[in-house]
Amino acid sequence: MEHNTSYKFLNEIDSPEDLRKLPVEDLPEVCRELREMIIDELSRNPGHFGSSLGVIELTVALHYTFSTPYDRIVWDVGHQAYAHKILTGRRDRFSTNRKLNGIAPFPTPSESEYDTFTCGHASNSISAALGMAVAARLKGEADRHIVAVIGDGSMSGGLAFEGLNNASATPNNLLIILNDNNMAIDRSVGGMKQYLLNLHTSGGYNRFRNLMSRQMSKWGFLTDERRKAIIRFNNSVKSLLMRQQNIFEGMNIRYFGPIDGHDTASMIKVLNEIKDMSGPKLLHIHTVKGKGYKPAEECAAEWHAPGKFDKATGERIKPCAEGMPPLLQEVFGNTLLELARTNKKIVGVTPAMPSGCSMNIMMKEMPDRVFDVGIAEGHAVTFSAGMAKDGLIPFCNIYSTFMQRAYDNVIHDVAIQKLNVVMCLDRAGLVGEDGATHHGIFDMAYMRIIPDITIAAPMDEHELRKLMYTAQLPDMGPFVIRYPRGRGMLTDWKCEFEAIPVGKGRLLKEGKDMAVITLGPIGYKAQKAIERIESETNLSIAHYDLRFVKPLDKEMLDSIGKNFRKIITIEDGVLSGGAGSAVMEFMSDNGYNVDIKRLGIKNRFVQHGAVNELYKICGLDEESIYQFIKDFR
Repeated sequence: MEHNTSYKFLNEIDSPEDLRKLPVEDLPEVCRELREMIIDELSRNPGHFGSSLGVIELTVALHYTFSTPYDRIVWDVGHQAYAHKILTGRRDRFSTNRKLNGIAPFPTPSESEYDTFTCGHASNSISAALGMAVAARLKGEADRHIVAVIGDGSMSGGLAFEGLNNASATPNNLLIILNDNNMAIDRSVGGMKQYLLNLHTSGGYNRFRNLMSRQMSKWGFLTDERRKAIIRFNNSVKSLLMRQQNIFEGMNIRYFGPIDGHDTASMIKVLNEIKDMSGPKLLHIHTVKGKGYKPAEECAAEWHAPGKFDKATGERIKPCAEGMPPLLQEVFGNTLLELARTNKKIVGVTPAMPSGCSMNIMMKEMPDRVFDVGIAEGHAVTFSAGMAKDGLIPFCNIYSTFMQRAYDNVIHDVAIQKLNVVMCLDRAGLVGEDGATHHGIFDMAYMRIIPDITIAAPMDEHELRKLMYTAQLPDMGPFVIRYPRGRGMLTDWKCEFEAIPVGKGRLLKEGKDMAVITLGPIGYKAQKAIERIESETNLSIAHYDLRFVKPLDKEMLDSIGKNFRKIITIEDGVLSGGAGSAVMEFMSDNGYNVDIKRLGIKNRFVQHGAVNELYKICGLDEESIYQFIKDFR
């Protein structure tokens, strides 16, 4: 990437050390240049927009105040870290962000020493940073500062509260920055959001308190035990005088703020005042998601990841969808509303993704029957289980990669009780540019081992609608439906509802020489590959749609085992423990002497890049499937 000559300061900043050479009065211009660069680049190369614009001043203040990378900055929900990447030696590679073999979409320790921890999922920063703070203390690194930056709705996640609870009871000097922008991806929800909006603390009080703390430390009066006792007493007095309780100080975590998160100089001043204080501390800042770009400020949810746009007008450039199949997410959203109109027991649950999963379609018409629980996947599942226990039928839509966070809840709260919770795993398979932390490739493997659970993968929109209809019928028990991100296969996606027999696959094409068993939309790629092979050779290939990973269609598999010596399974999930493994186990357990080859994702983390590029790398594009089948004949 060529340097923009208009960047007076940014072009000379190759590391935070260069940033720290500037006088404070030049930092607003650095922020302006960062904002201009991010807007310019993301207008052409889509990425996470609003979040990164909102923390530019904070990012500059942190790297200016702290001696990174020796001092640790642990980001939460890493889609807010673009300015961080630019300031930490990746300015000239920023145009490769999220592209195949380019810089990663989120902070990644293997990419930079400034990226202290993996942060593709939310709410882990406090726990990770606390671990680093304890490590620094035990290693005698008293001068090392550890900072956790949490925000964008992540404070609603249970792990954040677990980290806070432990921080309050473990000796540490952790600094937590609460970036409060009243947003996650959609608007933040819940009591914590309202609490933060109403929280105020006296600056004069804190200055006096800090002065007294330093003086008593000099006198040797302020031991750890006395400090805790004084903090508890002070918090009680402050709560009485201000008629307000502070949840953080109630946990013996010093609270400062709220302050303007777009005033770099003020933040630097406060950070310098509090960074060397003993004990855990929390600085509460207010920011605006999309700050500095009016369209994003006015509609932050749409500008979380807007795709390409005209930076001058703010017009989003959407690919022409005329004549194209709909997004599977839209099919889900519209189908859920149709079902909810006729079945009053149906409710919707989503952890902060109503727009992404299209549950906002039902939410608009039936707001009292759709629940956005915030970034809290474990709670979403158990909350759904509670409603199912008393007769409702929750459709709990969670992205496949985030369902990993609720695994115990699925086993303990849903499956053991055989509750009728419909768990819709959106973004199953390879998702593309968001990379390893977001690919939904493990769900079949980790769900398949749970007893009394149904796991299905629709091949197209008709199958998705029929499976959703089937899942809400009486006494279905735990029901998982997984489907990928993006467009489906059919333009005439609407169809009549009909039940699909649970555990029944289907024969798509007859053949006599080899059986190909696919699961989900990848079946269409296999279908084209089979047609091509048969047009070039005299090979006759049967094609089956497995449909259900659990329970398996034993009758269909018995027939395949009896009639074919060569079997290929194809899936868009990990091979270890996936659908192919299930078929192989069935054949072995039932004494079928067959030769099985499995095609899927090998036991590795897949990088970021365009979906088509990644499918090719993993050998799951049409050409690779064609070659795999051809080589096995």
